[in-house]
Amino acid sequence: MSPFRPDLVDCWVFRVSPDAAPPAAEILLLRRSPGRILPGLWQCVSGSLEADETVTAGALRELREETGFGPDRIEGFYDLDQVNQFHEPSFRAIVTAAIFAVRVPWGAEPVLSHEHDSMRWLSAAAALDLAIWPAYRESIRRISENLLDPGRAIWFELTLDGDRARR
Repeated sequence: MSPFRPDLVDCWVFRVSPDAAPPAAEILLLRRSPGRILPGLWQCVSGSLEADETVTAGALRELREETGFGPDRIEGFYDLDQVNQFHEPSFRAIVTAAIFAVRVPWGAEPVLSHEHDSMRWLSAAAALDLAIWPAYRESIRRISENLLDPGRAIWFELTLDGDRARR
């Protein structure tokens, strides 16, 4: 099989309230800074792959660069079983993004890079309202439908090396 390499990686960050029954996620949305493509857009962690890195390593690097969340703050790393393709006028091309999610501890707070000027932790319903792109809304739904149920989440879980987690 020939490997396919996406142009971008997206990494959705969420945390789960320890007091909520049933479990309820808060989704982290970041607002793009002025002077960038799509300023003011609320989004997840997103960025380009470096030439020599794996797709999962790129997602975790972008997570660390844009939020400060490193391995010590990651409770779970998940493949959302989602790849997005979209036309990006600035590239004059169709761009592909591999989509991941990371669970961080309740109370964890990001340290934003210069790429974003604001952040919000939102319920899934509120995040769906703020998300512009249909693919973003699909990612939020996948987190809510698959990663809050431990019996389902294990099928999406990865190690921090990018391998399937052992069940």
